[in-house]
Amino acid sequence: MKPGANMYRTYSKLPLTGTLLAAASLLPVPAVADFQPLNDSAMSSVTGQAGVTIELETKLNIDSLTWTDEGTLGVNGIRLSGHNDSVLDNLKLTVDIAGEGEVLTHGFSEIARRADAGLLDSSDPDVADALARYALSGGYGKKFNSGDLVIHLGATDYGDPTSLADYLQAVDFELAIDSVTTTGSEGSANLFSNIFLQGYVGPTDLVIRNGGTSTRTLANGNSVSGSELQLDTHFEITNGSLDWEAADVILLFNFAAVGIEGLQIHNRRGDDTLGHFGMAHATARLAKGTSAGSGKDGLSIHDVEFRADIDMPVFKIGGTSIGTVQFTDFAITDTTMMVYGR
Repeated sequence: MKPGANMYRTYSKLPLTGTLLAAASLLPVPAVADFQPLNDSAMSSVTGQAGVTIELETKLNIDSLTWTDEGTLGVNGIRLSGHNDSVLDNLKLTVDIAGEGEVLTHGFSEIARRADAGLLDSSDPDVADALARYALSGGYGKKFNSGDLVIHLGATDYGDPTSLADYLQAVDFELAIDSVTTTGSEGSANLFSNIFLQGYVGPTDLVIRNGGTSTRTLANGNSVSGSELQLDTHFEITNGSLDWEAADVILLFNFAAVGIEGLQIHNRRGDDTLGHFGMAHATARLAKGTSAGSGKDGLSIHDVEFRADIDMPVFKIGGTSIGTVQFTDFAITDTTMMVYGR
């Protein structure tokens, strides 16, 4: 029998308390002597390490994503990667559960921190807006309530700390989708195909607000939970294309036999650029809700906002270009949806 075998066998049969005491007995005497009980006052000042940081690189491929009712809607051949089908990398997620009034990283708060340190020109209107918005007495970011779950997506390496371009282009992405189809007893039809989007992801925030059991009433009378998911993101599409066979988008755009090439989505023109650093901006809130009109319970998607400039330098109908199409200060605001089954 090896030395110490009896000791191990004896300790392995002890309950948890005995096992811990046995482990302590194996420590050097000076180490044991350093263990001192803490009184209530000392315990009140002990806190855990704040938050978790996750550095991420990945590549995503999905053969098909389908929803089946009487027929089937399918999204086929999905690929998410970095530029030119490379690994999607340089991603950093910070995850925190906030204390009351705690200031945590949010939006362009990193820009505010750099500007305050003299690394960026605070006379730049966007930089000045970031300073005014995100430089708070408790740090740089946004104040949250106790129990809020705060997830911020940024970059592991932003490059030159004095370069706005490096910051805005730190995380590149590429999204490709072969087709979006509907299938029924009469066969299949393509809605969209050959979807390709290439660009950059700016600061993105996902917050789950801890509102307990509270509710609030929206402007349209719908009642929604005070505990809600809040999404806020900035992004830029630098090169995109798609074939739009036959589809309706947000009830406004009904096209067929349309091809778009060189698509760009940004926010560099018009009167709505301040604070966005040239990037498109989208935000939405999701919560359990009750419709004021129907009384139905469902998923409330509210406070939806999208702001961008959209450029389509090649706009084809029936395979022939009709020229260039541009939207300036394209804005979707004051939008609320209640989603429920029938």
